[in-house]
Amino acid sequence: MVPHHFMSIKQFFVLFFLSGMKKVLVTGGTGLVGNALKIAINETSPENEWVFVGSRDADLTNEEATKALFDLVKPTHVVHLAAMVGGLFHNMNNNLDFLRKNLQINDNVLQSAYEHGCLKVISCLSTCIFPDKTTYPIDETMVHNGPPHPSNYGYSYAKRLIDVQNRAYHEKYGCIFTSVIPCNIFGPHDNYKPEVSHVIPGMINRMYKLIHENADIQEKEKMFVVYGSGKPLRQFIYSLDMARLLIWAVDCYKSIDPLILSVDEENEVTILEAAEAVAKAFDFKRKETVDPF
Repeated sequence: MVPHHFMSIKQFFVLFFLSGMKKVLVTGGTGLVGNALKIAINETSPENEWVFVGSRDADLTNEEATKALFDLVKPTHVVHLAAMVGGLFHNMNNNLDFLRKNLQINDNVLQSAYEHGCLKVISCLSTCIFPDKTTYPIDETMVHNGPPHPSNYGYSYAKRLIDVQNRAYHEKYGCIFTSVIPCNIFGPHDNYKPEVSHVIPGMINRMYKLIHENADIQEKEKMFVVYGSGKPLRQFIYSLDMARLLIWAVDCYKSIDPLILSVDEENEVTILEAAEAVAKAFDFKRKETVDPF
């Protein structure tokens, strides 16, 4: 039996073939990528209606709350950014919580999207879903080739299973539920809290404190410490660029296969080079040093 939430053929025809309008629900819409989308849609997608929701609007770990949100918004498309996220140490100490909460969120969002007849769902995954032991360069076909890094396996497996669910919904119902896998995102409205921040916002926070705290210490005596050797390579993407690519995916991407959104490998930078860029932005005159633990 078709759920009663599905649009009729007439509704579908009127809404899309005549007006071409989309109503896009953005979960996790108050964070880094959500705020970038608010800027980007004014440039590239002003004709569509975008609804941004955060954790204060609905508890997506709760099935009834998620259904109520979809009943209220009635989206035609979904950009699924909502997740329980955190930095390295937060993940290491809470793998079970990251697994359970993200599984709940993802299952509730995808099932509600199916029941409401959404034409497309694009979920945001993470490069941490790739196997810890792998060959390079990596591509979308390698996601399930081995276990992820043990430090954040709870979050990683929950994100991987979105790809599994997408394929299952397509196989059973023909749903166009897909995903994107961005490299490390940075930009305005990032999370700078030390216990949950990622590489660049973490560095920005520590640099700010180094410069502005202990004002009695002269800058020439201060040293910015980069944790680890500083040699690992990373790829970074600016949040506004990420947002523009997401809008393109909403409009044009038709495959259920995950899509990597990343800079070219030639543009990889070391952690030390990222730290030097942060120091330059702050006009910090002293040197950076590494702490290999």
